This record gives sequence, structure tokens and C-alpha cells, in this order.
Amino acid sequence: MEMEWLLHSGGCGCGSSIKFKTSPATMKQLSFLLCPDSPFVWDGNGFSQCFGVNAATIAMICTVGIMRRSARTNWRVKFSEKVLLHLIAVIGTCLSCVDVILLTKKKLHGDFVLYHEWLFRFSHFMVWAIIMFSLRCTCFQHIFCDTVLCIWWIIKTMLGTPHLQKTFSSMEVLECLKESSVLFSDIMFCISINYIRIKQASTYSSPVEESLLYVEMDIEDCHHTNSRSIQGFWDHMVFRSITSIMDSGLIKQLDFDDLLLLPEDMDPSPCHEKLLSCWQDQQNNSCSNASLFRAIFSAYGWPYLRLGLLKVFNDFIGFAGPLLLNKLIRFLQQGSGSLDGYVLAMSLGLVSVLKSFSDTQYTFRLTKLKLKLRSSIMTVIYRKCLSVSIAERSKFSEGEIQTFMSIDADRTVNLCNSFHDMWSLPIQIGVALYLLYTQVKLAFTAGLAITILLIPVNKWISELIASATEKMMKQKDERIRRTGEILAHIRTLKMYSWEIPFSSWLMDTRSLEVKHLATRKYLDAWCVFFWATTPTLFSLFTFGLFTLMGHQLDAAMVFTCLALFNNLISPLNSFPWVINGLIDAFISIRRLSRFLCCSEQKLEVEQKVKFQQIFSNEKYDLVSNDMAVVMHDASCTWSSSNEDQNLVLNHVTLSLPKGILVAVVGEVGSGKSSLLNSILGEMRLVLGSIYSSGSVAYAPQVPWILSGTIRDNILFGKNLDSQRYADTLQACALDVDISFMAGRDLAYIGEKGTNLSGGQRARLALASRAIYQDSDVYLLDDILSAVDAHVAKWIFQKAILGPLVEHKTCILCTHNVQAISSADMIVVMERGHVKWVGNSADLTVSAYSGFASVNEFDASYINSKLYSTDTSNMDKQSPLSEKDTLDVPLEAQEIIEAEQRKEGKVELLVYKKYAGFSGWFISVVILLSATLMQASRNGNDLWLSYWVDTTGISQAKYSTSFYLLVLCIFCIVNSSLTLVRAFSFAFGGLKAAVQVHNTLLNKVINAPVQFFDQTPGGRILNRFSSDLYTIDDSLPFILNILLANFVGLLGIAVVLSYVQVFFLLLLLPFWYIYSKLQFFYRSTSRELRRLDSVSRSPIYASFTETLDGSSTIRAFNSEDYFLARFTELVEQYQRTSYSELIASLWLSLRLQLLAASIISFIAVMAVIGSHGSLPISFGTPGLVGLALSYAAPIVSLLGSFLTSFTETEKEMVSMERALQYMDVPQEELHGFQHLCSSWPFQGVIEFQRVTMKYMPSLPAALNDITFTIAGGTQVGIVGRTGAGKSSVLNALFRLTPICGGRIFVDGLNIVDIPVRDLRARLAVVPQSPFLFEASLRDNLDPLRMSNDTKIWEVLEKCHVKEEVEVAGGLDAQVKEAGTSFSVGQRQLLCLARALLKSSKVLCLDECTASVDMQTASTLQKTISTECRGMTVITIAHRISTVLNMDNVLVLNQGTLVEEGNPNALLQDESSIFSSFAKASTM
Repeated sequence: MEMEWLLHSGGCGCGSSIKFKTSPATMKQLSFLLCPDSPFVWDGNGFSQCFGVNAATIAMICTVGIMRRSARTNWRVKFSEKVLLHLIAVIGTCLSCVDVILLTKKKLHGDFVLYHEWLFRFSHFMVWAIIMFSLRCTCFQHIFCDTVLCIWWIIKTMLGTPHLQKTFSSMEVLECLKESSVLFSDIMFCISINYIRIKQASTYSSPVEESLLYVEMDIEDCHHTNSRSIQGFWDHMVFRSITSIMDSGLIKQLDFDDLLLLPEDMDPSPCHEKLLSCWQDQQNNSCSNASLFRAIFSAYGWPYLRLGLLKVFNDFIGFAGPLLLNKLIRFLQQGSGSLDGYVLAMSLGLVSVLKSFSDTQYTFRLTKLKLKLRSSIMTVIYRKCLSVSIAERSKFSEGEIQTFMSIDADRTVNLCNSFHDMWSLPIQIGVALYLLYTQVKLAFTAGLAITILLIPVNKWISELIASATEKMMKQKDERIRRTGEILAHIRTLKMYSWEIPFSSWLMDTRSLEVKHLATRKYLDAWCVFFWATTPTLFSLFTFGLFTLMGHQLDAAMVFTCLALFNNLISPLNSFPWVINGLIDAFISIRRLSRFLCCSEQKLEVEQKVKFQQIFSNEKYDLVSNDMAVVMHDASCTWSSSNEDQNLVLNHVTLSLPKGILVAVVGEVGSGKSSLLNSILGEMRLVLGSIYSSGSVAYAPQVPWILSGTIRDNILFGKNLDSQRYADTLQACALDVDISFMAGRDLAYIGEKGTNLSGGQRARLALASRAIYQDSDVYLLDDILSAVDAHVAKWIFQKAILGPLVEHKTCILCTHNVQAISSADMIVVMERGHVKWVGNSADLTVSAYSGFASVNEFDASYINSKLYSTDTSNMDKQSPLSEKDTLDVPLEAQEIIEAEQRKEGKVELLVYKKYAGFSGWFISVVILLSATLMQASRNGNDLWLSYWVDTTGISQAKYSTSFYLLVLCIFCIVNSSLTLVRAFSFAFGGLKAAVQVHNTLLNKVINAPVQFFDQTPGGRILNRFSSDLYTIDDSLPFILNILLANFVGLLGIAVVLSYVQVFFLLLLLPFWYIYSKLQFFYRSTSRELRRLDSVSRSPIYASFTETLDGSSTIRAFNSEDYFLARFTELVEQYQRTSYSELIASLWLSLRLQLLAASIISFIAVMAVIGSHGSLPISFGTPGLVGLALSYAAPIVSLLGSFLTSFTETEKEMVSMERALQYMDVPQEELHGFQHLCSSWPFQGVIEFQRVTMKYMPSLPAALNDITFTIAGGTQVGIVGRTGAGKSSVLNALFRLTPICGGRIFVDGLNIVDIPVRDLRARLAVVPQSPFLFEASLRDNLDPLRMSNDTKIWEVLEKCHVKEEVEVAGGLDAQVKEAGTSFSVGQRQLLCLARALLKSSKVLCLDECTASVDMQTASTLQKTISTECRGMTVITIAHRISTVLNMDNVLVLNQGTLVEEGNPNALLQDESSIFSSFAKASTM
């Protein structure tokens, strides 16, 4: 007999065949080799009982036992494993013994027994007897866990399968049961020894390695050392490293310490250096046309291209399945009894196993590369933000820069997927089409024509998607910028009662974003429709044309084609997403390239140093040796464009010697702060040169505080010098403040110093940004304005003039008269020019009028004999007594809560909420359309199966046209339902996106101020950027895939159960294993996803923080320190992503292997059934072919289902996080007291025993305070830093609820008034001036309540009209955060805004702190005249501010300690107010 084994090579994809022909003579030789004494081995019907396999097994066990008899290692087999091996051996021995007994009994009864049957039974008994003996040896594990023996046992088990098949053909039940048990014991022993070998191989190490490991285990980082140990090849292939983490994930909530450590090549620092080096090479080679794409290719291109080879192998091996399926179905149709069927069936399973390993390895290596690229891009963006000056950065909005980090980085990384898929998918499609040609000849061109026709359609759609995406990203940038602006100034917005108009503006931007998002989603839906229906149309037209050409359909051809169609589905469906991904990636790369091309400040400094050559050599020596700062004809602007030449500093020439105190003075907007920024290099130098000598320290006007401990803030990356540290705390009057904080200097400071008062922030900034740093040049921008008179005098004497800054150059922008009087040099600025330079003795009124007015004020003090009391003790004591408390002394542990994350699985409520946001009706439509779509597709395949079977009969039941008509109906129904599903998902996803954003914004806007104090802005912004982007885009996409996979699996399970009844027996254990795997995985994956979200927030928070303080960081040359901090955060983020990757691949591999076992089972059962040796029929060839073609996609579909399920759960974490903030506490907005339009009538304010706490566990900020302010009077509130002054306004505006007492305004209890109505009727000028990016008119009157004439009048009264006219009038655009105006000008504009409100109550919180004395005096007169009849409450640090007021309240520790007329209190030398005045020589 001639037997032919036909195996197609799936790896090469060329369709070539390898044929093995076995003649009868060869079979005789083979039989002699295996069973030399047997008359036959194979007679064409089945195997004889050959003993050769058993003899070989005995020989191998004995050989290995002799070789391994002296083997010794530390590892031991568990007791349970020993028991299992012994139990299997006992069972095997007993069964083989029964065989021998039955054979002996048969011989005694006179029956004939072949001698080779005796040999087979006895040899089998000897195998188990030797196993029993060997298990008693001490080295048994080395014998049975030998690699060769383990592999042989697998072969031995497989060789037993044909013998079992012969036994089943006899149909003797007892014999079948006995032989099945024998084979089962072989299989169990095989599995057991292989399991033990694999497990021990993963933990095996040599004695030397063990001793080294033991030493390392004693080290503190033993866990991490283990984590980074080199894994064995098998462990690497099966991703065993994640097992310990998954075990932990079952029993506890995972933490960052539980995560896998990164491999060395994934460390963010070397990744950053690699990409940065390549980018710098790009800039050097083509400065004007530097490409981030080329830089990325230089850094990671070759490893990425090498991965392409693995991609090719992985893609082509996917086509081995359909080819083997074709041969197997043809074998089943022929009904041959040869071995070919078993070979083909097992090959089908083995190919699936090989595909599983290659697929997971490709994904692992590609994602590793993506993670390396992501960390590189994020750190390069961060470094760029550290290096780019404020003027250069003005080309981009803050929201746009934040989008670079949050969205563009991820989109660029996704290029790795899209780029390989771009060439891989067409090749896959091409190979599939070629294989279709081999099956149906030219009939496949009908399907190909449809595909080609759809290409230009999809290209056109892709172009529209690209356009919509770019527009959407612009609106997203603007929305994120506006959201960040609202979050940064939420306290001020609430005081103005502007939440609603600002929310409306934000909603307008969101509407435009959603408009472009909708365009993109509906275009995506068309893409999905065209590409999802292509396989169905393909099969209809291909089979239709094939039959019309006169050919007859057969099962092998049809179901091979169906398998190839299934192979086409993935590349066809993926192709539009790949194109979209490429478009998105290149758009993001262009955006990032434009940002990275910005010139860096260090380069500009180098150019300036080269420019110094304009000086003569002698003069240059003078500059470098004697001068700290030299400016030569310097003209600077804040604009980065050459067209906009609005010079802020104009032809400034200035030389400042080393070691002196320089006071820079001038009116508001004269250019004082700009002068300091030009020295720092933050402005664009248009003309001239600027030179500074030595290191520079910079304390900005608006204090920049880091999130972290007080010590971290002060050290600012430097080493701790205990003595200088203590001296700095004392000099900046921080020692007493710190003594009241839990944890003292290790107390945590919230974002932007939310748990510190304004004065404390200013002093902490001075200490950390200047005094402790021991620099050569100190640039201090109006640092004394935010503290009271006592503290200001102490800081000036102990810090600025103290020993810590002795012999150093100190440049101080100030309005403080004591500082001006004590300065060695005074620089008077006026409209960007240096008006006058000299010392205080020569300073005239014509040079600086503000100085004269204040001197007169000081003279009045002397005349009134306020300084008769000795104040020299002021120099000896701290400005704060020990009993002074802080205004908001909130400890870190209480003020900044750790970001919460849920435990366990994502609750069903989250899914229900999302469905509710999408709309329940649309959710039902989506489910129905998806289910019916899958049913129509299964019906299409079943009809094809029926067609194949009926055409195989001599006379078909129906005509070909009828079969085609029904197939066409199925196709039309399927296409229609696909269209409904695609557009339903698009509509539902959009509706959910809109609803989630609107609800989230509404809930956050209505949250109390305490929520924003306790929650970093970056954390909230993360919800509105990254999480909302997921809900907008990723979540609907992955939900769509999940639903398609679920109904697809359901359809396969139903069809397989219908076709093969035996599949039902496999279904239950299969589902049990599957559910256990997914439970084991999901419990960990959820935790990893939440850790991923939590680790992402600090990155954005740190990035936002750095954007705010980049000029300070550059001044200190601390870029490396902050880059290292950021790199640590990125490393933590990378660890969560890497652990997520390993966990997902661990699952994917096991699922694919499980699916491979199903394919093998169905294929083997089909072969056995074809021999007719089983009592149950497997149906017609058409149904068997359908079952096999349906089993093949299980490999990908199972993995895809659970991957999409877990990805959905991961993406749902974003929904879960959004829902967390939809559940934040809300302000009590409503009240039953209706207000008339003219309320308040008089402005009478009454506090009755008011007590207020910022948190229940903290001391009272206001303690049983009672006072009454008469209507129309002007009242000042004074007190030392942290006395509770701002708390009075917080209580009045209901920013913080009071614990006890009542507050009345014009006789109405403010608790009864709707809170927004209350705030809208009160006018306020906050301590931190707030301007937003819009026109100046919108900034002053956002509700459009006043006409232009009135606005100009108010601007003139506030002495800022001229500056507004220069800026371009009321229509001039205010830059982000009002940076186009100085801080003083911003305060004046905020005062104008308050006066426009025409309220009876005006509250001023240090509104003149940052303006010069002349302007402050003029403003006081303006307020006195213009606000006559209004109740004015002024919180002041300058005593001069409150001298002309009707009444003054003195606070201390939150209690009212003194009240009265300021002039009367001045006359009383024992009054507290008088002591304030004595200290206030400024």
C-alpha cells in the first residue's frame, strides 16, 4: 500500500508541498525496526500491539537513571507532586497487571494468543514496574524530569492514540474503557513530569548562583534584585515573571512596590539620552527642517525594522491553518483510513500553538519598544519646557503644551503599530487573495473588484477624518487651556460668581470640539461599514461568479475560502484604523517637531556671550571683574515673532557693580519685573547685549511653591547645610510657622501652596528661591508686598541686609521706602526706559514722586511721636510670637489627600451609568443589531454548508439561482445590520461623551473651595484631558470590538454545538478553565490599570507645575534636578505599563493555547468520526467543514474577546474616575430668600459670634468673632501674617461654611440667600489678580453690563487708562494669565472691574500691595471719593492704606483684639494698632 503525507509549509507562505511516499517495503523495514519479532505493525486497518515503544521507554529510563544516579541539587519536589506521581504509577501498574492476568486467563482457556501480544503486555507492565522502582530512588526527579525523557513521553503518548482508535473499532465497551484508562494514565504521567520539569527549570540555578542569590537576598532590595534576574528561555516565552504579582493581586490591593522592575534597556534616562542625541543631530544637520520622525527612526529604527521579520513570519504562519484545513476536509471527503488524517489534525493544532508563541513574542517586543519611545518623547518634551524661555514659549498656549504631553506623545507612540501594519496588511490581503485564486480561480476577481472600488472611497474618508482630527485637536487644546484656567482661579471665579459664564465659554469650545469629533465618528462608522461588510460581499460575489462559470461548489473549497475570508476580516477591518492612526501620528509629530524646534535659552545665552566682543578687551575685563550685571543698549520684548516689535524694555544701558543692594523702583507697568526677566534671559533680546556674572537666584513676584515638603522647597535640589538652613528659616521668619505644623519642616505643602497664607508663601519662596541658595546675584521681585509691616521689616533686616546675603549683589524691585532708603543704588524705571540711576541721598521728587509722598507720611509719624518708644528690640525678637497661629495651618496629611482608586472589579454600576449617558434606547438598538448581524452571518455560512451538501447529491433540490438569491438576502440583511450597529455606536458614544463632560464640569464647578484646596489641579485636569479623551474616543471603539467579539464567540459556540455534539462535552471544562484564567488575570489587570491612572496624574501635575515655574528653575540652573524628578515619575509610570503588558500577554498566550487544544480536539474527533468507529455521526462533510472553519478563528477570537474585555474594563476605569468627581460634595447653592435688584441697600455687615474652621480637625480660623460694620463706612482689617484677615472674606462670601454664629448683610442672614446671588451682589478685588485670555472688555465686564464710556471712566479713575490705550484699547487680547500686563497693572484692572460692578459692598484684599506708593496713595483717594456711600472692607499690610478709614479691626489668632478709629488708636501708645504703625516705616 502506498501512503502519502502531504504537508504544506505555512511558514514560507509559498504554497509548496513536501510529499512523503511510503511503500510496503519501507513499512516492513519500519516494522522490523520498531517490533523486530512482530509479524506485522500496520496492516492497513490498524496497529498491532507492538512492544518496541515500551522497550525503548525501558531502555531510556534505565540509561537516564544510570547517568543521573549521583545528581544532587537544592531543589525538591513538593509532597503533593510526589503523591500524584506515585498514584499515577500505582494506577498504571495495576492496569498493566490486569492486562497480563487477563492474557494469562485467556491462554489457560485454550485461546490462541499471538506472541507479540505477550511481549506488548509484559513490556508495558515492565515500564510501570521500573517507574515504581525508580520513584523510590532519591534522585527520581532528575530521572523523570530529564528533558529527553519528557519529550519521549509526549511522543509515546501520541503513538498510543492510533492503538486506541483500533480498540474503539472493536466496539467492546470493557476493552475500550480499559485501553482509555491506560492511555489516560500515560497522559497524566506525561503532563506531571513535564510540569515538574518546567517549574523546576524556572527556579533552578547553580550552587554558585544560589550562594550569590542568598547574599543578595540579605540586601534591602532583595525583591527588586530577584525581579531583574535573568529569566530562562522558557520563562521568557511564557511570561512567568508576572505570576507572583498576579498571586498578590488575588489577595490584596496592589501597590507600586509590587510591580515588576524595568529591564535595563527600558530605563527612561538612557532612552531620553538616545532620542535627545538623535534630535540634536537632526537640528545640527537641518536646523530649519528638523524632523522628529527621522530622529525617532535614528534612535529606534533598526530594532523596529528587525521586528518586521518576526511580523512577516507571524503573518505567514497564519495562512498555514487554511491550507491544512483544506487538506483535512479533502481527506474527510475521501474517507481514507490512512494516518494522513491524524497528521493533518495534529499539525493544525501545532500550527496554532506556534502562531500563539510568535504572536505574543512580537507583541511583547513591539510594546517594549513603544514604552521606550513613550518615555523618550515625554522626557524630551519636559526637557524642552525647561529650556525654552517664556518669550519663545508664547507661540504656544499652555493647554497646547499640556496636550503635547497628554495626547500627542501617545499618538506618536502608536505610529509603531500603524507603520508595520501599513505594509503588513496589504501583504496579508495579497497572500489571501492568491490562495483564493488557487481555490476558485478567476472567480475571486469579483470580490477583488469590490475591494479595489472601496480603496478610493476609504482614502477620501481618511482625508476627511484627518481634517476633522486636526480641527478637533485645536479645539481640545483650547478646551484644556480654558479648563486649566478655570481650575487655577476657581476661588476668584466663585467670589465673582462667574462660574456660569465661564462654564458657558468652556461649553462653547467643547461644542466645537464635539462637532469635529462627531464628523470623525460618523466617518469612522462608514469606514467600519465598508470594511466589515467586505468579507460577506466577497463571499457572495466570489461563490456566485464561481457557480455561474459552471463550476460546482465542494466542502473543501468553500470552507477553505471561508477560512481565508476570516483571515481577511482582521486586515480589512484594521486598515482604516491603521490609516487613521498614521494620520494622527504624523499630525502629532508635526506639532511636536514645531515645539521642539523652538530655540533654547542656553543657546541664546551663548550667543549673547559671543556678542560681548563689541566691548574692548579692557572694558570686557572690567565687566567681568567688577560688574555683576551689564546691559548695553538692550531692547527686549515678550513676543517671540519678528513682526511684533512691541518693546517692553527700550534701549536700556545699565551697569550694576558686585556686592551692592540695588533698588529698582517705578510706577506700575514701568518695566521693573521685565528688567529682572531680561537679566534671566526670559525675554527676547531684539537689540544690544545683556551680561550677568556668577550664579543667579530669583524670587518672583507671584510666589512659586512646589508640591512637596517645606524642606524640599527650601533645599530646591541642593544638599542640606543644617546651620544655613536654620539661619534661613529664622531670617525669613518661618521658624515659628513651622513649629505649629505637624511634621514641622517635613509637613507637606499642597499644589501652589494651597495650605499656606499669602505671606507664608512669599516668605517660603524667598527662603527657598533666594536666601538658602548662596548665589552671587539675587533677583527679588517685590517680595515684601505680601507680608505685614512687622514681618517685612524683619525680613529686610535679617535676610536682605543680613549676613546670609552679605557681599552679594541683590537687585530688589520694590515700593518699600525702607528698602529704597537703605539701597546702595537706585534705578528708576519709566515706560521701559531707565529714567535715573543714583543713590537715595540724590533721589529727587522729579526722579521718583512716590518716594516723596511716602517720606511725608513718615514725617507725620515723627511729628505725632509714634517713635518715642524704643523699637530696637524688634531686631532681637522674631516678628511672630509663639502664640501666633497660622491662618490656614493645614497639615499635609490632611490637606492633600492621596489620589483614591477603587478596589476589585469595575462595578456594574459604572457600565450602567455609561449606558445611561449613551441612552438606554440606543443601547438596546446596538445590542439587537449586533446580535442579529452575527445571526445573519452564521445563517449565511450554514446556508453555504447546506448548498455544498445538496450539490454533492446527484440531483440538487433547487436551482443555482435560488441558492444565490438566499445568499444575497443574507448578505443584504447582514450589511444593513452592520450599518445600523456602526452608526448606533457612533451616536451613543458621542452622546455619552457630551453628557459625561457636561455632568463632570457641572459637578466640579459647583464643588466647594475646600475640594480644590485638597485636590491638586493636575489631578482634576487629568479627568478633563486624558480620561475624557478615553471616554470620547477609545472607550466606544473598544466597546464596539468587545460586542463584536462576544456575539462572534456566541455564534461559533452555537454552530459548533449544533454540528459536533462532542463539543458540548468539551464546552463545560473549557468554560471552567477559561473563567478561571480570566478571573486570575482580571483581578490583577484592574489594579494595574488603576495604578496606571494614578501614576499618570503626578506626571501631568509635575508638568503643569514646571510650566508655571520654569523661569525660576532656569535661573537656578536646576534643569537637571527637575528632569531627574520627572524621570522618576516616568519610570514609575513605565513600570505599571510594563507590568500591564506582561500580564496581558500572559493571558493571551494561555488563551491561544487553550483555543489550539479545541482545534486539535475537533480535528481529531472529525478524523475518528470519519472512520465510522464512533456511535455518533458528525454529520455531512459540509457541516464538518463548517465546524473546522469555525474552530480556526477561535485562536484569535478568544484572545481578542478577553483582551477587548479587559481593555474595556481598563478604559472603564476612566469612566469610573470621572464618576468619582461626579460624586464630590456640592456647595449649598439654593436659598429661600429672594433678593430685589437693588440689594444690598445700605451695606450693613454684622458678624455675630462667628466661628469658622477650614477642616473639623483643625483649630478655628475665626474664633467667636463679633463686630458690626455700618453701611457706607470704610473699614480696614489688619493683623500679622496668619491672623485670620482673609478668613473674614471667606466667611462673608460663603467660600467656607461657618461652624457657628450668624452673618447678616442689611439684616438678611446670608445662609438664607442663594450663594451665587450673594456673591454677585458683593464686589471684590482678590489678593492674587486674575485676568484670563480674552479681550480686555471681556475681562473687565464679562457679563456686558456696562458701556464703553463707563469702562473708560473707571479705567481713568484707577490710573490704568493710558496703559490700556497703549495695549490696543478694550479690544486688545489679554495673554494667558494676564502676562501682557505687570502684576501691579493687573491689580488695578481688577479694581476697575470691581468698581464697574457698582455694588454697595466692596472688599479689597491687599489690592495695592504690588503698586508703587504714589499710585497706592492716588488709589486710596479714588476709593475714598468714588466709593462714598459704599461699604468698603480693606485687608491691608500697609498701615498707610487704612489711616484715612472710618474704622479699623485688629485681628490676632482669629479673634478680634482691637477695634476703633485708626487716628484714635494711633494716639494710644498702648494699642496694638499703634505698635503696628511704629514698625511700619514703609
